[in-house]
Amino acid sequence: MTQQTREGGVNFSIRHRLIRIAWSIVWALLISWTPRNFGRWRRMILRAFGAKMASTSDARASVRIWYPPNLIMEERTIMSDHVRCYNMHTVRIRAGATVSQGVYLCGGTHDIDRPGLPLVTKSIEIGCESWIAADAFVGPGVTVGEGAVLGARGVTVKDLEPWTVYAGNPVRKIRMRKRPGPSNERVSPE
Repeated sequence: MTQQTREGGVNFSIRHRLIRIAWSIVWALLISWTPRNFGRWRRMILRAFGAKMASTSDARASVRIWYPPNLIMEERTIMSDHVRCYNMHTVRIRAGATVSQGVYLCGGTHDIDRPGLPLVTKSIEIGCESWIAADAFVGPGVTVGEGAVLGARGVTVKDLEPWTVYAGNPVRKIRMRKRPGPSNERVSPE
């Protein structure tokens, strides 16, 4: 999706903007103070604003979600403390994925080669059983493959291959990740 910014083009509809304003107020008053064990309450409020939240998903109280209707969190997923989910387009967090403290999920950028720097939004997908470690950045249009790991403070603007460990800025492939066997239970990286 591309929209004009400096040339007077409409970025988002009035309805969209009103939902975001109401969302900010509701999150500040009803969510931002909640303890960790209030996950059910946070899911209920997120669902009321259009997010698709599985019954075992959680977005912690200090998370900032730009637009709930663009958020999908499947079973056993978490957005930990201080995550910024700038979901101008869809952000899907697949089953068993962990988004650790301070991660920035950025679904928007600007086309720097066109007059007016039009806004460009792209979806982000965090694959099943993957882990985005503390303070990492995931850019617009990125797909994090199943079981992939993006190390702490890593920056990616390109897709990450399944079951591969990445780190750095810019991100680089470090090694392959061992797949859990059928008898191994998932262990949360937090």
